[in-house]
Amino acid sequence: MRVVDLRSDTVTQPTPAMRKAMAEAEVGDDVYGEDPTVNRLEALAAEMLGFETALFMPSGTMTNQVALMLHLKRGQEVIAPEGAHIYEYEPGSLAVLAGGTIRLVEAPYGVPDPEAVRWAIHTSAHQAPTGLIALENTHNTAGGTVVPLEAQRAIQQVAREAGLPIHLDGARLFNAAVAQGRPPSELARGFTTVSICLSKGLGAPVGSLLLMPQALRAEAWRYRKLLGGGMRQAGVLAAAGLLALTEGPKHLPRDHQMARALAEGLLRLNLEVDLQAVQTNMVYARVPQAPAFVQRLRELGVLANAMGPGRVRFVTHRDLLDEDIPLALERVEQALQLA
Repeated sequence: MRVVDLRSDTVTQPTPAMRKAMAEAEVGDDVYGEDPTVNRLEALAAEMLGFETALFMPSGTMTNQVALMLHLKRGQEVIAPEGAHIYEYEPGSLAVLAGGTIRLVEAPYGVPDPEAVRWAIHTSAHQAPTGLIALENTHNTAGGTVVPLEAQRAIQQVAREAGLPIHLDGARLFNAAVAQGRPPSELARGFTTVSICLSKGLGAPVGSLLLMPQALRAEAWRYRKLLGGGMRQAGVLAAAGLLALTEGPKHLPRDHQMARALAEGLLRLNLEVDLQAVQTNMVYARVPQAPAFVQRLRELGVLANAMGPGRVRFVTHRDLLDEDIPLALERVEQALQLA
């Protein structure tokens, strides 16, 4: 039985070209800054996204947390959209590492209202002072939704007027760029720091990058070391990351098309799906007793994630076959009949 894995785009396997590049990678000790393949990856990412420099790290949580450590003083607050990854899925790291706290603002489809962000900024001695504004693009828990460029620019203007840095959790920034038909550098412009993941839709086995001004690099390097992120001969990973950056984006339009086909198929099965939220490679469906439903799906050969008692997330990715979406829909129908 073929298993259709729709849990996440992190389940992709390295391509044969990636495996070859990894095996043949020129390497050095990256803790000394001497791995040529890591250096090439960082230079390419900085050039593609319009930043002065980039730093390669093992995970998106680490790149986000290093950014928060760079920007926040202890006791300061970061303003972020409700459902933000840095709040929901980076388990208390903000408090433990940066000594900060978070203020969530309402964000329909992952997009905060700029005026709501403005009003969330605190300067009073009676409240935690705001030290940073953060956005997420695409926004995972909102459905893989895209922050429109106009809204992004307005929130960046709020940050500038308040004299605050602004960070982008751009784990799936390339998905957002494809969805909007814009270069990723345009979506990265105006942020103080940007985190991107290579190991999601772009298909690398490991790795994320933090983009930043050159003036922040030495401190970011120190924080990466502090967190255990010095990886020595990391060129074997960076080689796959180079292909992820150059070849990975070509696969994303297909991922988005498959997600739309899946969403429309789920609607035909009378599941509740908000098509307005299906903007990239994620589909969230309302399903009663979601954990039990996901277990029935697993027994039928479809893997998905329950995101609470009544919500299931499906994620499309490069490793799916064309026939996998119709096959998954057949098995969803069977799982519904077994309820």
